[in-house]
Amino acid sequence: MRLSSTLCRAQQNYQRDRAANANLPNARVIAGAAAIAWEKEALTAEGREKRQSCTPLIADTIAANIRLSRQEFDRLCSENPDREFPSD
Repeated sequence: MRLSSTLCRAQQNYQRDRAANANLPNARVIAGAAAIAWEKEALTAEGREKRQSCTPLIADTIAANIRLSRQEFDRLCSENPDREFPSD
């Protein structure tokens, strides 16, 4: 399961508050380490979300280029290109 950056940031804030309000030194250290770990996970999640938002746009661009390439290929392979295709 992939965690969202929103969840990671919420957990990071929770652990920081927990570290700040802990009575025991050991609990402060553990909560502080957990906050750092959640921050790293949040950065990873943000990068993944950014890449995922760009993926459909890149895929559409590639698909459009492939379609143009196929049309050009069909035109080049045609025996009568002026009769099969409308003039540009």
